Amino acid sequence: MSQRYTGGVLSAGLSGINYPVTTVEYLVVAGGGGAGGAAVLGNAGGGGAGGFLTAVGFAVATGTALTVTVGGGGAAGGGGNGTAGSNSVFSSITATGGGYGATYIGGAGGAGGSGGGAGQGGTTGGTGTAGQGFAGGTNTSYVSGCGGGGAGGTGGTGDRGAGYIGGNGGTGQVSLFTGSRVFYAGGGGGSTHQSAPTGSIGGVGGAGGGGNGKGTVGVPAQAGEANTGGGGGGSGENLASAGAGGSGIVVIRYPSYLAPAISTTGSPATFITGGWRVYKFVASGTITF
Repeated sequence: MSQRYTGGVLSAGLSGINYPVTTVEYLVVAGGGGAGGAAVLGNAGGGGAGGFLTAVGFAVATGTALTVTVGGGGAAGGGGNGTAGSNSVFSSITATGGGYGATYIGGAGGAGGSGGGAGQGGTTGGTGTAGQGFAGGTNTSYVSGCGGGGAGGTGGTGDRGAGYIGGNGGTGQVSLFTGSRVFYAGGGGGSTHQSAPTGSIGGVGGAGGGGNGKGTVGVPAQAGEANTGGGGGGSGENLASAGAGGSGIVVIRYPSYLAPAISTTGSPATFITGGWRVYKFVASGTITF
């Protein structure tokens, strides 16, 4: 005899096996884009954040192994553009890797889940993917690198104030899937170069793992944070190191009274929090319900 669960303790004689999983909620974040590098003089753009997708009521079939792919972050550019991040996948759901940050002169940011920031030179930021992220910053000052786009906002424009100012990375999106507030998919900050006036600052990475862009001497670019999909921070002149993109993540959850997964590969972290059974993948694998 079937019974409907209405909260609290399950009736005597019942267990999770009596409640098979038919729908789940998911969070899929792709790898962030690598930032651009600068060969001689000039300022490069920050990497775009990996695409961010989340939804409820996703139907799953019992007994079928579902693919989980965690996308890697894109490589940082040396004297050129960075590299786009890799896609993350859960079953039929694909989040697009973040766009690359552009090199310093005339470089347009790459398209992706969120777009990469433009380099100095009046160039355009990369476009984001609808429903996954925003565009990278477009340069109007011909001075500083622009920020990469994030899942929650467009990358900032480089500017000239008392010194040179790199564009900030676009903000990410917050999720409660793992039981606490975590930001994902922030864009990387754009850069300024070493010869800029003292006090010039690189752009700040967006909330959600975006790396800061390079400022004046002694302030290096930062990589995007691992397993957030954050974009890397842009570099300044003379092949200063740019930031690589952060790797992505896939999180699946459903009410904890439902049956555990039959099997998993890829060694996901598995735990119960706030009434949810959670599977957190930071490496590729499979899950079977």
